[in-house]
Amino acid sequence: MHAATAQPSWVMLAYLVSGVFFILALRGLSSPATSRRGNRFGMAGMAIAVATTLLTHELASLPEILGAIAIGGGIGWITARRIAMTDMPQLVAAFHSLVGLAAVLVAAAAFLEPQNFGIAGPDGLIHTVSRVEMGLGIAIGAITFSGSVIAFLKLNGNMSGAPIMLPGRHAINLGTMAAILGLIAYFLTDQSPWIFWTITALSFVIGFLLIIPIGGADMPVVVSMLNSYSGWAAAAMGFTLQNSAMIITGALVGSSGAILSYIMCKAMNRSFISVIAGGFGSDASAAGGGAAKEQRPWKRGSAEDAAFLLKEAEQVIIVPGYGMAVAQAQHILREMADLLKKEGVRVKYAIHPVAGRMPGHMNVLLAEANVPYDEVFELEDINSEFAQTDVAFIIGANDVVNPAAKTDKSSPIYGMPVFDVDKAKTVMFIKRSMGGVGYAGVDNDVFYMDQTMMLLADAKKMVEDIVKSLQH
Repeated sequence: MHAATAQPSWVMLAYLVSGVFFILALRGLSSPATSRRGNRFGMAGMAIAVATTLLTHELASLPEILGAIAIGGGIGWITARRIAMTDMPQLVAAFHSLVGLAAVLVAAAAFLEPQNFGIAGPDGLIHTVSRVEMGLGIAIGAITFSGSVIAFLKLNGNMSGAPIMLPGRHAINLGTMAAILGLIAYFLTDQSPWIFWTITALSFVIGFLLIIPIGGADMPVVVSMLNSYSGWAAAAMGFTLQNSAMIITGALVGSSGAILSYIMCKAMNRSFISVIAGGFGSDASAAGGGAAKEQRPWKRGSAEDAAFLLKEAEQVIIVPGYGMAVAQAQHILREMADLLKKEGVRVKYAIHPVAGRMPGHMNVLLAEANVPYDEVFELEDINSEFAQTDVAFIIGANDVVNPAAKTDKSSPIYGMPVFDVDKAKTVMFIKRSMGGVGYAGVDNDVFYMDQTMMLLADAKKMVEDIVKSLQH
């Protein structure tokens, strides 16, 4: 594919319109209420960008290009139709890996055939500026690919979600990063193939090394961070390809992902560097070793008990977590809420910024179940209401309601803002068994409070039983 040397004004206008659509897409995706419209804007912007690129570049084989688009689009369509909502985090990680790999392949093609990309002089040497773009693009793309593969394996259960701590990992990581940056600088003066491929190999390695030590509780930050990386990789390749649409799109994705990562870190009262350095659960002893620390008295309730208390309440706040996603309980949960509202009970949903395994995971699930948007509240908007709430109904959440984050300085989740469910008159806690702990691996004092009723069962089955009791 040959890059266009001079682009007519209509091409720049088309890319500008495409960029505006991408901005509108990001704006729409900021809220579940406008997310469908945001998706349409994004698709329209991408269609304009792809069509413009195809029309303004000399293609080796248009049928091959269209065939590849059809195959890729078909795979994406089928995957999107079949994927379960519980598998969305690993799907996002897989998509990020593909973006990173695409950046690596484009950089490799540009390095091997620089004349076809318009980035080489008459002597065949790649322009210095293009070498900078190429070096950064290949490094970010490779890190995105390998890091996303590890994130996928952790989220999909193929690899333990617990941090894997390598001896001397900080020295190894810093040394590898320094080597990559040093080789990129050397690449500016010497474009020998061994330099390019060494940068590529080391970047793949550092991607693995960066994500392996990160625990499962930090996965929402990792997903948004990898999203940012994929954007910057695309932007760097946009400069190599001299494609304004890729530059605009990559910059938008990169900057929005970085902002989202900052928001996630702020929600956990943690710095971005501390997440990259190791994540939650790095100290197994502090984390409770993945099991309850001691045998303590607790109260078990039934679906009938829960239904009676819920029906008598004035206000119920539901706190969903990943356990709700695993059980696919969002639809029956909304049915339970509808029955309670018919009885005059105020029902609200409290969403923690890091609930689930990716940003917005709970919002997507509730939107899928047609939960009214005005009943869903973020942590800072609803946390003060627990003290005036009759029932805090926790379904599949754990770390985001753990008071150890406020009181136990030795806890790996200390400092993370959590819901004050312990202030509610009654706490109903749905989980499979008392043996398990949250993704961060710490015990939860809420289990053992006097006002807590443990509802031990599959989340969907328990809510179904509560609904049956409410109906009778």
